[in-house]
Amino acid sequence: MEVSRAMHRKADWVSADTPVAEVARIMKASDIGAVPVGRNDRLIGMITDRDIALRLVADGHDPAQTRAEQIMTPGIVYCRTRQSVEDAIGIMEKRRIRRLPVIDDDKRLVGMLSLGDIAHALGGDVPGDLMQAVAAHHR
Repeated sequence: MEVSRAMHRKADWVSADTPVAEVARIMKASDIGAVPVGRNDRLIGMITDRDIALRLVADGHDPAQTRAEQIMTPGIVYCRTRQSVEDAIGIMEKRRIRRLPVIDDDKRLVGMLSLGDIAHALGGDVPGDLMQAVAAHHR
């Protein structure tokens, strides 16, 4: 199955200079835990709810003054719409991540692929190796 059939189609990104308070509002409104970050029409990182908790709140930074780029996880790991879900699972296992931005042939963000999306697409069972790989990251 292609990633395009399993992914969550609504995906937005924020500018690197977006205040983290605004990123948190987006996460709350959309009920999501990660937002890609971009600059000059390119994705440059990902900001997660974990980044907000550990790099903003725990360090005592002001969410209205702190910009997404300051606490995001730099670099971007992604998959493409035409890749197989199995290929995406391989990326997630190798990189120990739970979500992947999905880009199309024009290198545009068109969706996100999460463990939940994979479970739904595969009938409820996320492969055990994938669960172990991403869970091991947080031990």
